[in-house]
Amino acid sequence: MANLIAEELAKKQKAISVAEFFEKNKQILGFDSAPRCLITCVKEAVDNALDACEDAGILPDILVQIERADRDNCRVIVEDNGPGIVKAQIPKIFAKLLYGSRFHVLRQSRGQQGIGISAAVLYSQLTSGKPSKIISKIGKDEPAHYYELIIDTQTNEPEIVAESIIEWDRPHGTRTEMEMTATYVRGRRQSVWEYLKDTAIVNPHARLTLIEPNGEEEVFERATNEMPAKPNEIRPHPEGIELGTLIKMMRYTERYKLISFLMNEFARIGRTTAEDLCKTANLDPDANPNDLSRDQTVRLLEAFKTVRITAPPTDCLSPIGKDLIYKGLEKEYNVDFISTATRPPAVHSGNPFIVEAGIAYGGDLPKEEKVTILRFANRVPLLYQQGGCAITHAMERMNWRQYELNQPGGTGIPLGPLVVSIHVASTKIPFTSESKDAIADIPEIVDEIELAIRGVARNLRNYLSRQKLLEKRREKEEIIKKVLPKLVEKVSSIVGKEEPDIKPIVAKIMENILIQRKIVGQNDGQYGVSIRLKNFGEHTRTFKLYELSKYEMVKPDSDAKVVEMDGEMGQIWKVSLKADEEKSIQYMIKCDEAPELSIPMVEGIEEELVTGAKTLESRKDVEE
Repeated sequence: MANLIAEELAKKQKAISVAEFFEKNKQILGFDSAPRCLITCVKEAVDNALDACEDAGILPDILVQIERADRDNCRVIVEDNGPGIVKAQIPKIFAKLLYGSRFHVLRQSRGQQGIGISAAVLYSQLTSGKPSKIISKIGKDEPAHYYELIIDTQTNEPEIVAESIIEWDRPHGTRTEMEMTATYVRGRRQSVWEYLKDTAIVNPHARLTLIEPNGEEEVFERATNEMPAKPNEIRPHPEGIELGTLIKMMRYTERYKLISFLMNEFARIGRTTAEDLCKTANLDPDANPNDLSRDQTVRLLEAFKTVRITAPPTDCLSPIGKDLIYKGLEKEYNVDFISTATRPPAVHSGNPFIVEAGIAYGGDLPKEEKVTILRFANRVPLLYQQGGCAITHAMERMNWRQYELNQPGGTGIPLGPLVVSIHVASTKIPFTSESKDAIADIPEIVDEIELAIRGVARNLRNYLSRQKLLEKRREKEEIIKKVLPKLVEKVSSIVGKEEPDIKPIVAKIMENILIQRKIVGQNDGQYGVSIRLKNFGEHTRTFKLYELSKYEMVKPDSDAKVVEMDGEMGQIWKVSLKADEEKSIQYMIKCDEAPELSIPMVEGIEEELVTGAKTLESRKDVEE
């Protein structure tokens, strides 16, 4: 009887395809709520487009269009200017799960598993019953191939519903169109609009255009024409490699000697290191790796942990860089202060990674709400599962009160007008799930995130402390400017003399930089102009001085750079004044009557530290 039952049960056993599994478990991939399904599909298509453009060295220009198909369905169109896809690969890339070119490659990339865009196609056919429509073209003189595709979930193979060659006005690129059950929302953190805005911050070389269902168009313009450095592929690093992986590598290697296997299949192992490893593990360097027993492999694995091996190379990574993070934040937020930093490379489980941080403070940001956290992994925004992410946990364990921010209870996310942006770049991001919404709490990564945040937070504290000092100076100067003119007026009337210029007195009391301009003479329609510069403070001050004039410049100052700005002639000086140092600038202009000159302008110094000039806005960051 038992045998019969076992035989009947055996008849029911059968393999299932990965497509069938995700067909019944689509929430694992991020397809649960209607708004999130739309974001996930847009994200996967945009990620593919960015990767393709960067691989080809093309500045990305990506269009995302959302249309209402009916009451419950949306139509998603994503179009890029990438290199296109060769005809034979189009069906497999879009309609075969776990098909891709990056899974076995050790270098930074957005997609790695070959699930993303094909999962979006699967969700589209499940909820709309319609095929996805693909157009791709690889060159100006090449045909544009049009496909309508679905996935055969029983075999995980593409099924071509329609195929043709069409006219398409793009010289090269790919267009994806999918219809699905989804909801378009705006005005909250988890939305297509916010996803594209965040994507623009960490991909400042890309132009992203969103056409919303109501026809409104939003362009997230690129902040730079500089392409990111292309990451190089590297070999595995011995640190953190697992026993089973090492056994598999030795079983299938084409090397016949252990020393050759170590030198050619791992990063950072040269002959000397390979010999040290063999000696430490008590193994023959000439032994065939295929013949090593499990115990011998364990000894080799232990040797990896004891022999000093150089950290893996980092040219497999492509960090954004502190300057471009600054430009991205500045482009998307109207704030008073920005600070950015890129940490030195570190390693987790043999995988190199880099953490980058940026903070933006003040301006239009809400003052009484929780700090906004922007999380990124390999230049991709993470919009969901913020509470379960290593980035959030690193922020929560910090004492934000020491950085002049309100942190109720002394723990958790602080309150204040602040945006904190964290980017983790790695050959392998340890996500908490297949939906790639949060980074796992790997100690090395959490520590590096905290160090990156602390670095920019110290600059914020310096800025806020300086603002308090400048506010006190402003209050003092306002009092002086109210009292001193009245005093000068009264004294002048008593002694019967003309009221003097009080700027030098104000500058001396405030210990400011004085910029005092005078017309010093006239001869045949030519006027001499003199600018007195004096540092009444205790520290050396370096800044740029701008002087604009609508009059013809007869004899500019010899140290000035002469430029034309907005139809006026201008002079620019780079000025450095030590404590109590004074300098003079002389030049001549031509005009028919006494000239009316605009007030001088300075850049690189706060307005509270200058008397007699306006200040121009410069970069909003402060160095440590």
